[in-house]
Amino acid sequence: MGASNSKENDDTERRAEELKKIRIGMVGAGFISHIHMEAFRQIVGVPVEIACIVSKEKEENFAKQYGIARTYRSYAEMLADREIDMIDVCVPNKHHTQICIDAARAGKHIICEKPLTGAFGEVLEDGGTKVGHMSKLALYKEAMDNAKSILEAAGQNNVKICYAEDYIYAPTVVKAKRLLKQSGGAILEIRSEESHSGSHAAYSRHWNLAGGGSLIRLGSHPIGLVLHLKHFEGILKNGKPIGVKSVMADVGNLTHTDAFKNTSDRWLVDEWDDVEDWSSLIITFEDGTKSIVLSNDTTLGGIVNTLDVFTTNSVIKCNMASNDSVKAYAPAGEIFGDEYITEKIQTKAGWTFPSPNEDWMRGYPQEMQDFVEAVYYDRAPISDGKLGLDVVQVIYAAYLSAEQGKRIELAVLDESIKNA
Repeated sequence: MGASNSKENDDTERRAEELKKIRIGMVGAGFISHIHMEAFRQIVGVPVEIACIVSKEKEENFAKQYGIARTYRSYAEMLADREIDMIDVCVPNKHHTQICIDAARAGKHIICEKPLTGAFGEVLEDGGTKVGHMSKLALYKEAMDNAKSILEAAGQNNVKICYAEDYIYAPTVVKAKRLLKQSGGAILEIRSEESHSGSHAAYSRHWNLAGGGSLIRLGSHPIGLVLHLKHFEGILKNGKPIGVKSVMADVGNLTHTDAFKNTSDRWLVDEWDDVEDWSSLIITFEDGTKSIVLSNDTTLGGIVNTLDVFTTNSVIKCNMASNDSVKAYAPAGEIFGDEYITEKIQTKAGWTFPSPNEDWMRGYPQEMQDFVEAVYYDRAPISDGKLGLDVVQVIYAAYLSAEQGKRIELAVLDESIKNA
């Protein structure tokens, strides 16, 4: 009888643990926070509550909009709340490092919007120097120190880092991975791009807040994607990921050129301070294969989110922003009023392609589903802190390459820093 009661008690405790709700605290209430909230609302099979948010004017309005019950005056107060399981970091890039480290030390699992972190001139001695004009070697060191500090704090406190790279979860990419697995072919080249007409976020103009320009702010998406695919291929074929050997890059400010300034119509964002609005990157992997990544703020006509994979026995092309399931025509832009069409188009006039579910096509709900399941079932997320660190390394090695005008070998670079 006693053994039976003990078993029933164990079963009850197990069921109670299985039904535990994942409680998430939001830090930030900007553009990406709204996307995350809509994604959380679509989670199935795992009980989730967005339990609190840091209390400022924008955040209080956000809390009312989404029915978030609790607000805190600071994120430190939020971290002290023992009921909170995860922190969703949706603030400008500059603040990622400290918030992630503090969250890890408080034992909170982390969702961190891309990029994981960066370099913001924290080592800058001359207060009059723009961070974007600093030595890119110094910025590489700072970025890597920041990224490693986050991973170290998470490891020491048994905390999961869920790196919010949504394109890994996009239905087109998930299908591409299944095709790659079935085909058995070897990836020879990957081409990927994210470009549009420019961010309207004020912080994006300044390196000390954003950590760079189009290369980090837009390029982190396709870079994360191509690194993930080579990791996936390596584990599939050899049981270990295929890493990056070298990078070669160039960056520019096309809206600072006379060609742009001498035009009267300004459809592109052109308020960049010490950050670039154009970048191009060639990645060479450890197996000798290649990837080309483009990212810029100088593309009209809507956002470009593409992935092309060339293998020994197939070609797979993905377009995370494209759809033609809905087509609409209007002779004037005001006809469709405030109804959303798709991201970054300049006009609603003429033929357009309204996206039925843009967030789904880019993987946001699937991403958050994976993250809460990772905590709920105590497993690793598909997109983790190591990928976030690898993306940071490639980006800042690319900035160094553009500055020096040469290919950067990652192993040589890290060894020279170690021995300096």
